[in-house]
Amino acid sequence: MSEGAGGKFQQKDYTPEVDELLPQATALSQAGKLQEALDKLFALEKQSRNGSDLRSTTRLVKAIMELEYNARDLAQLNTSINILSKKHGQLKGAIQDMVELAMSWLDEIKQRDGIEKWLELVETLRTVTEGKLFLETPRARVTLSLARHHEALHRNPKSGSPPPRDSLITASDLLSDLQVETYSSMERVEKTEFILEQMRLLLEVARLKDAEGKNAGKGEKGALNDGEPEWVKLRVQSRKVNEQFLKESANEAIKLQFYDMMVQYGLRHHAYLDVAKYYYKVWETPSIKGDVNGKGKTALEHIVYYVALSPHDNEQSDMMHRLFANPALEKLEVQYNLIKSFTTDELMRWPGIVDVFGPFLRKTDVFTNDKHWEDLHARVIEHNVRVIAKYYTRITLARLTTLLDLTPQQAEETLCRLVVAGTVWARVDRPAGIVNFRNKRGAEDVMNDWSSDMQKLLGLVEKTWMSVNAAQAAQARIKA
Repeated sequence: MSEGAGGKFQQKDYTPEVDELLPQATALSQAGKLQEALDKLFALEKQSRNGSDLRSTTRLVKAIMELEYNARDLAQLNTSINILSKKHGQLKGAIQDMVELAMSWLDEIKQRDGIEKWLELVETLRTVTEGKLFLETPRARVTLSLARHHEALHRNPKSGSPPPRDSLITASDLLSDLQVETYSSMERVEKTEFILEQMRLLLEVARLKDAEGKNAGKGEKGALNDGEPEWVKLRVQSRKVNEQFLKESANEAIKLQFYDMMVQYGLRHHAYLDVAKYYYKVWETPSIKGDVNGKGKTALEHIVYYVALSPHDNEQSDMMHRLFANPALEKLEVQYNLIKSFTTDELMRWPGIVDVFGPFLRKTDVFTNDKHWEDLHARVIEHNVRVIAKYYTRITLARLTTLLDLTPQQAEETLCRLVVAGTVWARVDRPAGIVNFRNKRGAEDVMNDWSSDMQKLLGLVEKTWMSVNAAQAAQARIKA
């Protein structure tokens, strides 16, 4: 005896009975006696199922479905799928083959019998596969088809269909319910594609709700009808994607799709350094990097722009200096000079930046956005404050205002913001109108510095004395 599904041993081989019955059932169906044929098939299916004959049970359930499908009795087909899948002791292999056979008919049913019949079969398959681990992959695929149907209704609404907004949200909710990252039966590529599809629909819904919030005057983060919950879900989904897997050459298209969505997420939250990193990942892709005058150039330009837009910290500074040292950047004159300005400890006067870089940058897709242009101005001011703090111990507020090309109030607000962020240390004496960039040191600190300076001085004196002695000895030998 062979072992059947679920660890049951086959008790009897019903192959001869099945071979004899199938032609009879087909003949009865063609003669218009479909129900009589089904009754005979159901009776033998019960025997083979109880006998754990997987092969015979599978042949019988598929025969039942095929007779109903060929007779175009789709209502009976849906009923049979439900009944057969719930039969006591039904074999998993038989259920899997039933679901796969029904799924193979979906496209034909949609074209031949209409969308309503297609939806009925889809819902039947989703009901049958719900909660069954061995059917998790077919359920995901059927749900994906249903989600795409609702998304199509969003783009092309039909009479009697839900509002376009509801259709898009339904599509997103359907896919978001699938925890495909836990599916062991699904291939890694397909699993990643599902996650990207979930992310794409979340992105669409987030944009839709953001637009609604903006139109309603509630575009601020946290508004009741904005898309922040979807943006959060998008971030969560993105963490399920293995970025090492994306580095494989066969997954390049998936990689570019993933980072495109991550760029949009980063821009929505003004996370410029993250956006620069995402563009760097794109630029590292062989096909992109090799296109030096096309996509590769565009990606490198965007890395420069978003690094420059990022607030200063150790990570941003490190990335900017590594980018400046990259030979590929030297081919981009404007971008190279922009990064050079930020990596050089010299003042960047904003009027000069506007004159030199403005005509070019304001035509790019990044800096046509007024918010990005304002943020670039803020980064230039912050750079100038750091340079001033490096070269000045004390400076008058009036002089600081002049160097920063700001009003006194703007200069003080910028300085305070950088102090709070820990970028520079400063104290403002308002009555005297003086900014101190050096903290008062205690007696111990002064003595430590004095001791260090004296050691350096004595070291120089000793080195000089040794050099003089060596010169005198050399002269003595010459005279001798």
